[in-house]
Amino acid sequence: MTETTAITEELLRVEGVTKRYGANTVLDDVSFTIGRNEVVGLLGDNGAGKSTLVKIMSGVVPMTQGAYFWEGTRYDGIDRQKTEELGVETIFQDSALVPQMSITRNIFMGREITNPLGLMKMREMDRITTEILDTVVTIEGIKSAKQLVGSLSGGQAQAVAIARAVHFKRSLLILDEPTSALAVRATEALLAYLRQLKGEGVSSVLVTHNLHHAYEVCDRHIVMNHGRKILDVRREETSVEELTAAVVEGAVGVERFRAGTF
Repeated sequence: MTETTAITEELLRVEGVTKRYGANTVLDDVSFTIGRNEVVGLLGDNGAGKSTLVKIMSGVVPMTQGAYFWEGTRYDGIDRQKTEELGVETIFQDSALVPQMSITRNIFMGREITNPLGLMKMREMDRITTEILDTVVTIEGIKSAKQLVGSLSGGQAQAVAIARAVHFKRSLLILDEPTSALAVRATEALLAYLRQLKGEGVSSVLVTHNLHHAYEVCDRHIVMNHGRKILDVRREETSVEELTAAVVEGAVGVERFRAGTF
């Protein structure tokens, strides 16, 4: 991995990101920035390339070509280990929880609190997990941090994955469709928490199909269409109607909306 240092106020910047699987181009020359203390909505219909872009930002899959900058430093050959070191925390659509393990073990998986002998401090982890579940994301019906994830509903499991991600927040939190299985109250709690994170100096990227949620909480919106970025606009310069036009009809929809014909 090579690094080239520069000075910038941006947190994350990607330039010319392209991803190909054989002859299939999933992402085509995508560039954007994520600033400090910023909540960015990543929007688009199914097949727009959002999830692949999230995986590249998270270091899970490599880009075919393009550049990755973190706080002005370019990283070539970015991978998941490096993004975790940099401070990127991601919750994917498939929450990657282990059904046979407790909520506590899932939240601290790979980050267990241990004593000097290397033994896990389960009481302390259970206590912290209980606090997380009570304060980070409101989750109804969970009785104990010791409860097995396999006994939870889909919405409860998704909320546990969100709680795990936000607890270990550092600089950037990426959430890929986090509210898809959440009840209304849990969704409202999550959106409020994203605002709180911004106040604490943590940036977020929210991938969602719910444009009203995105418009409510995001400072800026990036719209993808067939692997290309077609819109990058601040909240005060757009509307839910324009975002809808961009998602539904792509660049043509934006043109039609601005011409008053959408």
